Amino acid sequence: MNLSIQNQKLYKSGLVYALLSYSAWGVFPLYWKLLKHVPAQQILAHRIVWSLLFLFLILALRRDRVFIKYLTSPRILGILLLTSALIGGNWFVYIYAINSNHIVDASLGYYMNPMVNILLGMVFMKERLSRIQFIAVSFALAGVAYLTFHYGKLPVISLVLAGSFGVYGLLRKKANLQSMPGLMVETLVLAPVALWYLWFLETNGAGVFGHYSRFSDILLIVGGPVTALPLFWFGIAATRIPLSTLGFIQYLAPTIQLLIGVFVFSEPFDTAYLISFGLVWTGLGIYSYSVVRGMRQKAIQ
Repeated sequence: MNLSIQNQKLYKSGLVYALLSYSAWGVFPLYWKLLKHVPAQQILAHRIVWSLLFLFLILALRRDRVFIKYLTSPRILGILLLTSALIGGNWFVYIYAINSNHIVDASLGYYMNPMVNILLGMVFMKERLSRIQFIAVSFALAGVAYLTFHYGKLPVISLVLAGSFGVYGLLRKKANLQSMPGLMVETLVLAPVALWYLWFLETNGAGVFGHYSRFSDILLIVGGPVTALPLFWFGIAATRIPLSTLGFIQYLAPTIQLLIGVFVFSEPFDTAYLISFGLVWTGLGIYSYSVVRGMRQKAIQ
């Protein structure tokens, strides 16, 4: 097969996997809303346990033992202990946001994520902000500041989601770990606490699993594959298309979330939110322009 044709096929399949992963993350609110009768911490505990079982099954079928290597490396295990706490906290806040009618705030958090990544790169990776990046980050910060000033309080959910996922990504990048084996170890670290919590609820008559409806039980179990599959698709996409392309597609998820929050669940999107989002979108537009310009300059060279 001609190499260029093979590369085109890989690129096209990478785009499909990227669209699948970010579309899945975008429609997550519809899934978790079906479990709004279950407390967020219970959903989180089930999500951890069923994700662990599903990941173990997938890695066993693929005969992938990389996660064992991670478990036996003190340095890698130390990093994954930190990332497990971050991703667990991120999952909890996201589920809480969805089921307490803050989908719009969650969407804002993930729109802010690229700007948070720039700031983290500056602080921890000693990267210097270009003038255009400084302008982009300033617009995003202005959006947060306006919302804070208007309502008299910080958009905590948005900031926690953007910050936790940003630091999570930073640590994962520095560790240079494979996606699914890394997530396997993270869920393995969290599983004992999750299992203890579910046992505690069951012994005190507060557990939902097996006591509400069969449909509810199925949704909790399927939460494992629902968590792991988009990450699996993302991992494939990341190896087949440029990261810059992946960076643009990432805006699909918060856009779908925003539309679901406003048009499906009728969450408020008043003038203050419009101005705040507008400032963040402007920052993202400037940032995207800087990425495209950088790609063109490299192509010319």
